[in-house]
Amino acid sequence: MATDNRIQFWKRNVKVPGSLQPVYGAQHPPLDPRIHKTFLKEEPKTNTLSIKSKRASSFLEFAQSTNDAWDIDDDEDEEFLGGHPPTPPPSLNTKVVVATAAQAIHNYSKVREKPERVQANGSVVKSNSAAQLSQPSDDSSFRKPLHKQQSLPLRPVIPLIARISDQNASGAPPMAVREKTRLEKFRQLLASQNTDLEELRRCSWSGVPREFRPITWRLLSGYLPANMERREIVLKRKRDEYFGFIEQYYDSRNEEHHQDTYRQIHIDIPRTNPLIPLFQQAPVQEVFERILFIWAIRHPASGYVQGINDLVTPFFVVFLSEFVEEDVENFDVTTLPQHVQRNIEADSFWCMSKLLDGIQDNYTFAQPGIQTKVKALEELVSRIDEHVHNHFQKYEVEYLQFAFRWMNNLLMRELPLRCTIRLWDTYQAEAEGFSHFHLYICAAFLIKWRKEILEAVDFQGLLLLLQNLPTIHWGNEEVGLLLAEAYRLKYMFADAPSHYRR
Repeated sequence: MATDNRIQFWKRNVKVPGSLQPVYGAQHPPLDPRIHKTFLKEEPKTNTLSIKSKRASSFLEFAQSTNDAWDIDDDEDEEFLGGHPPTPPPSLNTKVVVATAAQAIHNYSKVREKPERVQANGSVVKSNSAAQLSQPSDDSSFRKPLHKQQSLPLRPVIPLIARISDQNASGAPPMAVREKTRLEKFRQLLASQNTDLEELRRCSWSGVPREFRPITWRLLSGYLPANMERREIVLKRKRDEYFGFIEQYYDSRNEEHHQDTYRQIHIDIPRTNPLIPLFQQAPVQEVFERILFIWAIRHPASGYVQGINDLVTPFFVVFLSEFVEEDVENFDVTTLPQHVQRNIEADSFWCMSKLLDGIQDNYTFAQPGIQTKVKALEELVSRIDEHVHNHFQKYEVEYLQFAFRWMNNLLMRELPLRCTIRLWDTYQAEAEGFSHFHLYICAAFLIKWRKEILEAVDFQGLLLLLQNLPTIHWGNEEVGLLLAEAYRLKYMFADAPSHYRR
């Protein structure tokens, strides 16, 4: 008898255990009413009866195949059903429902309340939840809508930028003895009458100490001579020469045949490191405009190309750090003397020019240098990790679609600025760091994300991953591992070109 009543009960109830129900306020959107007809407004009775009978029959088929899942005590059935057909529930008042739900939440929060903590002095400190519950509340406070953010679990806050001078962002313990030895080595090299540039490159490969980085970069880029006596003379002459270019060419930015170049520079400058306040200061943006416009005028074969603006920032930050003890992200450059600002601008221009002299074919018409490097990267990855290469081919991902920016911006859009500065220590220590070694850095960088790449199973997912790689917290340790892997690849392939052949 109980079994018959149970079957009759399920026949009269449209909503059955296991059926999909909309859960509002959860971390998923409500069910689409176009797909799940259960949640549409009530249809005419003829349609409702047909739906009920159809669902009842389908549920009976399901129940017969899973009898053990629905074994309920007969006494409970009879008590629940009362031997009479169930009557439809009365419609509920919305205000009553809201008030009841609010009271349930209030009671539950009391159960989950964190215990009070007793400090060493014997005073009692209430938890955050206890403090909130102790505040006076009324019905209106319960009826405030919950924001989406309140229903999500708490997550650690990721800073938009990290300190540029905080090179060791990964938390590795400092090596005091080794660092002191390196500092002394740099001090001796830079204090000698004629700096041994080869030895300086060997020391700089594993990173340059912050206090010696400005003069080391000037020397390794070829801007300063190795002879100490000639340095001041060369610096004065080159700085004067740069500002001579400003007087000669900068006013021509308003001429018709230069307006397109200047307009593009003017658009790109605010986009340069938009999350770092230093680069949003008007005086700094004016410095960048002058540097890029003068470089474009003096290099008509390429002119200005988007991406060159990023290459000024490491030099500007390094030369600025020579006069700033604290972190430079929020430093107001107008507090520096005018002659210091001019020297930083001129030095940034000349060092950037030295860098671009080695990779100018990246920015000439059709950018043949980048095309060649992207093709070389594809060849290299096909040799060192065939699975990743085949994965790209399977989902029709072209290397040019993600590696063009890696070559054009030297990975500056993929790495925090502090990592770029550390990476450029090694680039300047290498004979052809920006033009040749960068290829192996890109290959090592790509393989670093091998697991994530192979887990992405569609074209869009792969491109989103490759254009938004999670490197915000990278520091010296990660860059060191990247450089070590790139050096291994260079040793295997650049010095043994037969490895390219299949």
